[in-house]
Amino acid sequence: MASATSDPELPRVHRKDVTGREIDSATEPLINSDRSCESYSVRAAILPFLFPALGGALYGYDIGATSGATISVESSTLSGTTWYDLSSLEIGLVVSGSLYGALIGSVLAFTVADFLGRRRELILSSVLYFVGALLTALAPDFPVMVVGRFVYGIGIGLAMHAAPMYIAETAPSQIRGILISLKEFFIVIGMLFGYIAGSLFVDLVAGWRYMYATSAPVSLIMGIGMWWLPPSPRWLLLCAIQGKRNMPEAKEFAVCCLCQLRGQAIDSSASEQVDSILDELSYSDQEKQVTLSEIFQGKCLKALIIGAGLVFFQQVTGQPSVLYYAATILQSAGFSAASDATRVSVLLGLLKLVMTGIAVLVVDRVGRRPLLIGGVSGIVISLFLLSSYYTLFKDSAFVAVIALLLYVGCYQLSFGPIGWLMISEIFPLRLRGRGLSIAVLVNFASNALVTFSFSPLEALVGTGILFAGFGVIAVASLVFIFFVVPETKGLTLEDIETKIL
Repeated sequence: MASATSDPELPRVHRKDVTGREIDSATEPLINSDRSCESYSVRAAILPFLFPALGGALYGYDIGATSGATISVESSTLSGTTWYDLSSLEIGLVVSGSLYGALIGSVLAFTVADFLGRRRELILSSVLYFVGALLTALAPDFPVMVVGRFVYGIGIGLAMHAAPMYIAETAPSQIRGILISLKEFFIVIGMLFGYIAGSLFVDLVAGWRYMYATSAPVSLIMGIGMWWLPPSPRWLLLCAIQGKRNMPEAKEFAVCCLCQLRGQAIDSSASEQVDSILDELSYSDQEKQVTLSEIFQGKCLKALIIGAGLVFFQQVTGQPSVLYYAATILQSAGFSAASDATRVSVLLGLLKLVMTGIAVLVVDRVGRRPLLIGGVSGIVISLFLLSSYYTLFKDSAFVAVIALLLYVGCYQLSFGPIGWLMISEIFPLRLRGRGLSIAVLVNFASNALVTFSFSPLEALVGTGILFAGFGVIAVASLVFIFFVVPETKGLTLEDIETKIL
């Protein structure tokens, strides 16, 4: 199949870049070409990103709100319950209940993702978000509250699996990196709003109920929005190639979906793009059904090493532990806001938001690898600085503050957004659902590992040595990124599969 760029008679189509400027370019097929000039309307591309990204915002909100909710639910005067005297194990269930649920959701996604498709999986996650939020907020006793936390967590697992896939498969390749990285931006926004909600409601009687109930209307908006959006055209065509749908009907439906996703700018070329995607899927031998063993072979194994490796290092370089020490570090430096944990969290949330915004703006211009290498290098320095503070410079609190801010900023430039971006685009289409579910499972499992092992390890070796250990792991992650992680900037999903894997 020849490249369309060799034909001078091909019609020209107009698209707009992120800044709104019109760019004139020829349409190109996927095979043997860099189809980096897809036609799209910026306005039409927003909603297919926005509603899936709300799933990330609800995840972030839960993290932020729970930090304030645990203070409220344990208070004898403000809890509004007769069961406020909770043990450390019970508080652990409140805090980590959604994490356990997310692990279950990741396993569930492995079995149902390809059957449901990306859109229906996101609708199901919004329902679970809604039910979990109401169960938690209206819980008459502690067991019902824990059940609500688990249900909400299952919604997190499904949303964090399906949202990056839906965005990656529906976004134009020119802005795919920006949009998927913006999902991380939405997680941070959700986290910030969770911290703010905690600060607002923490002094109210039964304030924890308001904190958790606030996420219910947002989950409704997400569900209604996903119901309105079309399915992923790539998923429709994959189903047709695998014999699960009628091919002519699937092609016609895929063209309609692509037009809705990209706006009027693509009307004239939607059919050509669908044909190009079909050609590429046929060329890549996508008609076979996925087997479990195949996920650990060939292209998918390479993608799994890249994706799962990134999200594993994302967690085991100490991200949960560094944030755990944030309030203590700021308090030791004499920050007045540090006396109030919720206000300290808002401060860090704002920093995370700013740094994530910078990553979003430059990811499709600078590329994935430079951000990862630069950001993780900063993480290495910050972890060894933290270690030196706890072992050598205990009277120099400014060292710990600088290390903390450096860590948070560098994490949000690198592992934070780029980890989710890479796992959403690196897997071959036919194996993307199950491959990404394994990567998400690794993410939540390694998060749980770090969270649950931190206190015993701290007691065993001391805080300074523990942070030095995280620093050594961060050096290993830098080596992994340098030698294993490829650059995917500007490539279509099909190009990534054929040229990189």
